[in-house]
Amino acid sequence: MSSSSLKIVVSGAAGQIAYSLLPLICIGHVFGPTRRVSLRLLDIPAAQEALEGVKMELQDCAFSLVDEVTPTSDLEVAFRDVDVAILDLIEKNVTIFKAQGEAIDKFASRGVKVLVVANPANTNCLIAMENAPSIPRANFSALTRLDHERLRSFLVERVNAAAATTGSAKVSSLDVRKCVIWGNHSSTQVPDVTHAEVRARPLAALVDDADWVERQLVKDVQERGAAIIKARKLSSAMSAAAAVGAHLRDWFHGTPAGEFVSMAVASDGNAYGVPEGLIYSFPVTCAGDGTYAVVPGLAVSPRIDAMMRATAAELAEERADAQEILSRY
Repeated sequence: MSSSSLKIVVSGAAGQIAYSLLPLICIGHVFGPTRRVSLRLLDIPAAQEALEGVKMELQDCAFSLVDEVTPTSDLEVAFRDVDVAILDLIEKNVTIFKAQGEAIDKFASRGVKVLVVANPANTNCLIAMENAPSIPRANFSALTRLDHERLRSFLVERVNAAAATTGSAKVSSLDVRKCVIWGNHSSTQVPDVTHAEVRARPLAALVDDADWVERQLVKDVQERGAAIIKARKLSSAMSAAAAVGAHLRDWFHGTPAGEFVSMAVASDGNAYGVPEGLIYSFPVTCAGDGTYAVVPGLAVSPRIDAMMRATAAELAEERADAQEILSRY
């Protein structure tokens, strides 16, 4: 195996999101077109036969960037010297994330980057982070990029609907920038288009409809996951995998100039009045070296501020519930 291989563990690797995500990693869509990877596929013992099937499919794809695929249920095998940990659902149990945090602390590379996908993602990330004290807190994040992309998608749809009546040129998601998701990856999340731009123009210049933004758009983004479950009878997988890829790609390679994205990160020292000790989604820029910075100085309206406080209160309640459960063990 090449010494330059990026060691990546994906937990819940027999699940739907991993099934959509692994090909994106293996073709270089996430970490780069020349970055070799070594994959650890982690899941519970009962899922090991399914993992062998996933391994066979990865082999049959003949991805040229893959050096090794290791299915396992052993935390030491999974996390030993890993550079990237993508933590999706194994079992609906907060103790799993305590155990994974401890394994990261004991076995992973000191520079490991951890992305938690499994819900409640923010609080699961907090549990893992608190149980890996030797790893920098800035190396932990939870996924709100899916909500961010849903927000952009709704804006594209609305702008193009307006363009159809005026004869203006249509836009794509590449034209929509500076959207924000604040807070929790839940129905209390705060989609914020105050600073959104479309082709470098303020959104309001193209969609001057505050009632739609405040009543319909926010609700649509908050409830999109539930709508997909109702329609598919399954949770989001393809879109979640794409969002994981985008999150990691920006974290490792940097955000485009003039753009910021949404990441749920430690609230320590933030300038927006969010209580410390939470994993909270903020607008961030990524430098391309594995570091990020919360975007400073964004104006927050009273309406958005009230919503930000409500989602922070929910996260504090989730934290208390998780701590109470863990105190029994």
